[in-house]
Amino acid sequence: MVIDQAFLNSSLFQYGIMPLLIFVARICDVAISTVRLMMLYRGRRILAPILGFVEVLIWLLAVRQIMYNLNNGVTYLAFAGGFAMGNYVGILLEERLAVGLEVIRIITKNQVEDLIESLNAQGYGATRVEAEGSTGKVNIIFTIVPRKHNKKVIEIIHRLLPKAFYTVEEVKSVSEGIFPMPLSGYRRPF
Repeated sequence: MVIDQAFLNSSLFQYGIMPLLIFVARICDVAISTVRLMMLYRGRRILAPILGFVEVLIWLLAVRQIMYNLNNGVTYLAFAGGFAMGNYVGILLEERLAVGLEVIRIITKNQVEDLIESLNAQGYGATRVEAEGSTGKVNIIFTIVPRKHNKKVIEIIHRLLPKAFYTVEEVKSVSEGIFPMPLSGYRRPF
């Protein structure tokens, strides 16, 4: 298929299609960048560089078009708009993929036996520690869960201990533990 040179020089192409292509390219490269950083942080030594290669290749193609169209301000707006939208899409992808593990730490003055039993019944390990807080004796429960299960565990906490204080943090690696199923998408470090 041969593209007519007159079409490539037309206002429709220069101020409509070309900026749209740049916008879409930037969305793709920034979204890939977000996923690449996620994989890099989690030690995916093969996938992260492949994503980096694709990301930079797309970026170079977009920048090339900007350089060929320096007098076209619409391409600048498309480039910047694609970057902004790419960040948004990248965040959505990161949330959807939910790769990795998180530790949920629950702190409460209440009895925790029902919570521990409920977590164990769902296949989650739970470790209880008695501690002294600023308001007296407290129970601290630790559970490590796949990120995809985070909301389910928090629902259990809200149902059984609605006023419990809890924190959620990412876990880079684990060596052993009790998990509800094989950790799909998570590779043990050893």
